[in-house]
Amino acid sequence: MRTLARKSRSAAVRLYQGYNRRKARKAPPPSTREIKILLLHANGMGGTIRTVFNLAGHLAERHDVEIVSILREAEEPFFPLDPRVRVRYLDDRLAPGADPMRAMLSKMPSRLIPKDETAHHRFTMWTDLKLARFIRSLETGVLMATRPGLNLVAAQLALPSVITIGQEHVALKVKAEGLQELIKWRYRRLDALVTLTKADLTDYQQALPKRPKKLVRIPNAVPPMTGDLAKLDAKVAVAMGRMTKLKGFHRLIKAWEKVAAAHPDWTLRIFGAGTQEENLRAQIAEAGLEGKVELPGKTADIGAELEKASIHVMSSRHEGFSLTILEAMAKGVAIVSFNSPHGPKEMITNEVDGLLVKPRTEDNLAAAINRVIEDEPLRRRLAAGGLETVKRYDIAEIGARWEALLEDLLARRTRQTSEPDSSTGSAMTSTSAPLR
Repeated sequence: MRTLARKSRSAAVRLYQGYNRRKARKAPPPSTREIKILLLHANGMGGTIRTVFNLAGHLAERHDVEIVSILREAEEPFFPLDPRVRVRYLDDRLAPGADPMRAMLSKMPSRLIPKDETAHHRFTMWTDLKLARFIRSLETGVLMATRPGLNLVAAQLALPSVITIGQEHVALKVKAEGLQELIKWRYRRLDALVTLTKADLTDYQQALPKRPKKLVRIPNAVPPMTGDLAKLDAKVAVAMGRMTKLKGFHRLIKAWEKVAAAHPDWTLRIFGAGTQEENLRAQIAEAGLEGKVELPGKTADIGAELEKASIHVMSSRHEGFSLTILEAMAKGVAIVSFNSPHGPKEMITNEVDGLLVKPRTEDNLAAAINRVIEDEPLRRRLAAGGLETVKRYDIAEIGARWEALLEDLLARRTRQTSEPDSSTGSAMTSTSAPLR
């Protein structure tokens, strides 16, 4: 039975490869004019969505850009989006569903997205069908994916004539082992893999037996924000992010007990929403911190909230390239952060543009916050250092690096198509690996 299964699998792979080769022969010339960006939910709230919107708006100056959202669970995008960027929804969950096939497949778990993908529960067999149809409909242009499950699907299903780019917003080492194994086998089919940090780039260089054509680091750019710089005289500290255990807000609240005891006139505001919100509210009540720690909910106007603060605190257990750190720097707010692997460690120079604290140590975090509260010259020096650091992450500079990557990938693909039998070679390059 195993031998028969292997033979059947090999036959299916050969048929798939043959189909791709035939499609490649008829495909239009390679192009970067049209760029499609896959997002889980464009109308949601999160750092990945905000950075993708920022990049899409910049790329729209020279390209036809469309964000393809797997889900639609809110009427409109939470964050502002450049009007030149279109949005398409594959599974509009706000629309009434009269289609019996949709109703049936929506109840079945995804077979396309790996179970170890953290958002696996958001996908269904219906999203599988819609996503596969969309990807297979593309004959040229650029397909960019923004999370591991979507990167894997793009690598597996995109035609060889489409330039594929995977973005990684979460460090490789924090991914489940099963997901890492799939990444090792499938990411080789991508034209490019883009990481946000140098540490993650090194991890991929060491982990992938065979790499994509381009493996590069391009950090996020700081997005535009409203308002002016913080005056640094408000007795307010802020933290922002999804309310999950990974963000460590429970440790921050614990640390704030000591801050509040020393400085009862200071307030901590934690912006965001998520599964831990009720637990955090209960923790605040139990610690007697009502009025000293506030949970105002989500905010789309991050600039306005940072302008009213003096300190930004990052308490995450693990962090990729934190957008909120960039935003705090751009607003001239002093930063205190756990020295989390990858992001904060690369973004912040201790004592220059922020204070780095040993991870998961509430006492040290409280001491660092108290130090910034009590030492106004230090607070202003750290804020000024952040304003200098953030200049490296201007959208013009980061956008130029993306344009250079796109030009390089197009040149490579153009050279391939100009060579004899290049269409079949390109198809073999993208699909000859086992369909794991």
